[in-house]
Amino acid sequence: MSVASFQSSSSMRSMSVATAHKTITECIAGARSDAHEVQEKALQNLVTVTQVSPLHRNLLVQVDGSISILIDLSKSSFSTVQSLSLSILFNLSLNHDMKKLLASMENIYHLNTLISLGSPETVKLSASLICSLAMLDKNKAKFGVAGTIQLLVRALKVPNIPAAHHLLCSLAELGQFHGNCTVAVRSGAIQVLIGVVESASGEDLAGTALVVLGLLARFEEGLRALIKTDRIVISMVNVLKGRCMLSKEGATEILLRLFDESEDCLSDALKLPEFFGVVADLSVRGSPKARERASLLMNKIMNSDFDTYSNADSVYSQW
Repeated sequence: MSVASFQSSSSMRSMSVATAHKTITECIAGARSDAHEVQEKALQNLVTVTQVSPLHRNLLVQVDGSISILIDLSKSSFSTVQSLSLSILFNLSLNHDMKKLLASMENIYHLNTLISLGSPETVKLSASLICSLAMLDKNKAKFGVAGTIQLLVRALKVPNIPAAHHLLCSLAELGQFHGNCTVAVRSGAIQVLIGVVESASGEDLAGTALVVLGLLARFEEGLRALIKTDRIVISMVNVLKGRCMLSKEGATEILLRLFDESEDCLSDALKLPEFFGVVADLSVRGSPKARERASLLMNKIMNSDFDTYSNADSVYSQW
């Protein structure tokens, strides 16, 4: 079967291993072609092949030089070739045993370059590949060492960047590693993420940004930075008044950490007339996780010394 006569993904599923390997080998040969149309068609076929079967991904890797070819093509000056190559590499990364193979330092530095200089589509694909590769815990530190955290934070500073969701997901995955959280905080991630939360870009972005903030708040340096953030309590209470449940779950977790470490933050919350109402509403109508955290917040409030906070008694009585 030639590249030109390649059939649908359903026909690929019914192929024998030998036939599939032959077809994939021909596609790789087509990807090496100097004819742009042949090259693009071969890559499109490989995207289809690698979407449907872990076996086909393994067969592709077994073709001599296939990974280096795809990485080279992801550096192409042709945007379509670059995007198709990154899509194939992402599909390959879905196989757990390929995550280490694809996360060479050379490849990581290349992805960093694409995050900094790539087109909107390239940035999305590169961020998605970073997120996938970072799911292997042993890869997380490698991205931190390579400077990926700083680049993701810098990219998120761009207003209304189309790849914001992909960048946030990558940062959330990398933030599972303590060392990366430290790098993120020192790179200014707290302010950038708060900006995303307070932006009108969309509550889905705010929810993911709050997940990352929750990861940073697990450690002292991140929590201290949050406590020092101006109007942090008001920002989190405003989130509780929104509609996105993921955001509310994130905000309640952050408030719990703030209240554990800072009496000033608790005082700021108790002075807000709407605070008790939104927490009480969430404890009744939130998701299971949000209700649990809202109940913990209410317990902290009930166990606090209201007399030490100005206006706390009157606010609590009204509620």
